[in-house]
Amino acid sequence: MSVDKLMAFMEASPTAFHAVDQIKTRLFNNDYVELKEYDSWQIEPGGKYFVTRNDSSIIAFHIGTDLSHYSFNILAAHSDSPTFKVKEKGEHLSAGHYVTLNTEGYGGMILPSWFDRPLSIAGRVIVKEGKALKPYLLTIDRDLVMIPHVAIHMEPGINSGYTYNKQIDMMPLFSGDEGQIGDLKALVAKTLGVDSSAIYGHDLFLYNRQVPVIWGAHNEFVSSGRLDDLECSFGGLEAIVQSTPKSSINVLAVFDNEEVGSLTKQGAASTFMEDTLERINASLGFERERLFQAVASSLMISADSAHAVHPNHPELTDNENCTYMNQGIVVKSHANQKYASDAVSIAMFKAYAEKAQVPLQYFANRSDKRSGSTIGNLSNTHVSLNTVDIGLPQLAMHSAYETAGVKDIDYLIDLLTVFYNCHLTHCEAGFLIED
Repeated sequence: MSVDKLMAFMEASPTAFHAVDQIKTRLFNNDYVELKEYDSWQIEPGGKYFVTRNDSSIIAFHIGTDLSHYSFNILAAHSDSPTFKVKEKGEHLSAGHYVTLNTEGYGGMILPSWFDRPLSIAGRVIVKEGKALKPYLLTIDRDLVMIPHVAIHMEPGINSGYTYNKQIDMMPLFSGDEGQIGDLKALVAKTLGVDSSAIYGHDLFLYNRQVPVIWGAHNEFVSSGRLDDLECSFGGLEAIVQSTPKSSINVLAVFDNEEVGSLTKQGAASTFMEDTLERINASLGFERERLFQAVASSLMISADSAHAVHPNHPELTDNENCTYMNQGIVVKSHANQKYASDAVSIAMFKAYAEKAQVPLQYFANRSDKRSGSTIGNLSNTHVSLNTVDIGLPQLAMHSAYETAGVKDIDYLIDLLTVFYNCHLTHCEAGFLIED
């Protein structure tokens, strides 16, 4: 089973920057060549390449050898998870005896899950070296801060629907009487081995120090921070490095900022996918018309987490359109198009699942519940193609520590490997999936 490799990937990926760095390392180890957006691209049939944007989004692609009627096999996921970001002036003197960190929420997290657990800081730091501004990955690999709850004696209503204020209740405790303003920057500089004055910028986030674990009476569950959506990102990575496309171009796209709407230069609603596909087509020597033909014959699988039935609250999910951990991949639908799945894309995905002998489940929200959204439709605003939204079922989505099934990651890898090794094309009857 792949769950052990998944847990190692999760533990090494405290932020989106680290996740993309882990993906890059795996791609390098499988003979992928890095391209830069600011350089001219020289690519060829059979080649394997990747490009990053903002160090937090990445698109990898493996080009088939027979491109006479090529199409794209695309798996899209996201690299970010709900957390807290340290503000530019990130320290605050509190009550005359404490230094707390001044943070703001990133994405929609379950706030109580962040209390009373060891946390630390990771992210990206920009350091001036001579005339250059160089990005560094930062991981402070020790228990560093904690967000303490107020004692129940002082807030008796804490279990009766207390409303948390992110500016007041969620400030992490950094140090006591010995601390002072400037200690955070000094610690970052010491960790990186640079002078504090050389630090010109940072994107620093809190991360949960609790390591991933497998648990349950039959070891059937895996829990970790950031399962949403690094689990699907990992599954796509495992599948693409095993792929051997013939008449297709296999694409793995992992976008940042899904949790805050994707409206950034590196998000799914940006031009990153569009720019990359256009450059692939042009670098291979094809006219732009050929790109439109390829896109029309392609499928994108938008892979994100899905809601499993909660053991204590089964009433929160639709009685028929509900899913369970370790029972297969989830196909997600929504009448108002929060998800991009439709009859055509679902049928395509079902055909791939049958080839892979992987079980499927089908999810739709209760009609009186608000639906979440993901990157499928947002990406389609720039590259319009057949898209199916799928996911792996989990509990406590957007908690600091989420739970999924140990079998489901293998289901995903098996199906995506088949997907990447097939070729989708048009025929008189509709679509044809070829080995």
